Amino acid sequence: MQQLKSAIAGAQILFVAFGAMVLVPLLTGLNPALALLGAGCGTLLFQLLTRRKVPIFLGSSFAFIAPIIYAIQEWGLPSTMFGLFAAGFMYFVFAAIIKWRGLEAVHKLLPPVVIGPVIMVIGLSVAGAASQMAMGFSGDKQVIEYGSSLILAGFSFAVTVIVSVFGSKMMKLIPILIGVASGYLLALAMGLVDLSGIINAPWFAVPHFETPQVNWQAALFMLPVAIAPAIEHIGGVMAIGNVTGKDYAKDPGLDKTLAGDGLGVCVAGLIGGPPVTTYGEVTGALMITKNSNPVIMTWAAVFAICMAFFGKFNAFLASIPLPVMGGIMILLFGTIASLGLKTLIDAKVDLMKPRNLVIVSSVLTTGVGGMIIKVGTLSFAGVGLCAVLAIALNMLLPDSEDSVESIH
Repeated sequence: MQQLKSAIAGAQILFVAFGAMVLVPLLTGLNPALALLGAGCGTLLFQLLTRRKVPIFLGSSFAFIAPIIYAIQEWGLPSTMFGLFAAGFMYFVFAAIIKWRGLEAVHKLLPPVVIGPVIMVIGLSVAGAASQMAMGFSGDKQVIEYGSSLILAGFSFAVTVIVSVFGSKMMKLIPILIGVASGYLLALAMGLVDLSGIINAPWFAVPHFETPQVNWQAALFMLPVAIAPAIEHIGGVMAIGNVTGKDYAKDPGLDKTLAGDGLGVCVAGLIGGPPVTTYGEVTGALMITKNSNPVIMTWAAVFAICMAFFGKFNAFLASIPLPVMGGIMILLFGTIASLGLKTLIDAKVDLMKPRNLVIVSSVLTTGVGGMIIKVGTLSFAGVGLCAVLAIALNMLLPDSEDSVESIH
């Protein structure tokens, strides 16, 4: 009976995490089945390294959406997979720093003035893609009529906003799922869904696995991208500790949880899924259900792995019209940017200080402006370039008390 209760609680956790988890592969062109498989395997590996002490579920990371889209266009999927695999090693670096020097060393290297604008760039750098999808564009091609696209995107956006603001506590955990489902039903009514793929798909299907291709340029591009989700992981572990009343930073230790998350990222990248990260939705679900037994995360992981082999279900995901996803993305990417802004506000970062103003301004301009720096055959762009720039400026510029008025 206890196992049945745990299994039902695990299914509920997967349901809460589900909308965000499959959204990332749908936006980046990766296989949703492999995202489910990567999340399931990543969570089990995390539990193995942390001796199943922390009630965390690892799902697809939004931080990698823009870098994945860029990398696939630049180097192709096999090289991108190698880059994502390499990104996992950044977690091991942080785990080693924390083991060696403690958490304070990480905060010194990556204060809010560095992390805040980098997170903002993660959201804003793909704002164009969200608008294009909402208007029914795939690349330069109009795949769904403009007027119908705007109706679909606007409806999906409106439903998600209404649920986020006015929904019940449980509904507020799954606004993306409700928004996508509502948009899909409207698209069905408008005759904009092609159901032939679902009808022809087998019930059981082994996902198609790509073979990664060693590409050090893709690896160098992806490594700095992992900084933001690695820091987010530390925050996630602290948050779950507040909910359960346990200090996971001490037992099993942040070095263990970071290494577990990093291992999950490596495995997800190798099989062709998006990198995984801790999910705030799951923390919210634990607050409401008051059930923080890590066994339920094991069940959620097992269910996610089973879903990866459900052919018809994955065909259904592939049939979701582009504008429905676009409407959700408009809200989602703005939310990510807002989280970066919240990081600056919460830490009371004084933008009247010249050094802070220089760091935030230059990171936002280079990130949103699409700056690319080429060194021989290597090129740095996007979130990776911003992260390196922010860290370098933070280390080089003196932390004086002068305000902006003093430079006029």
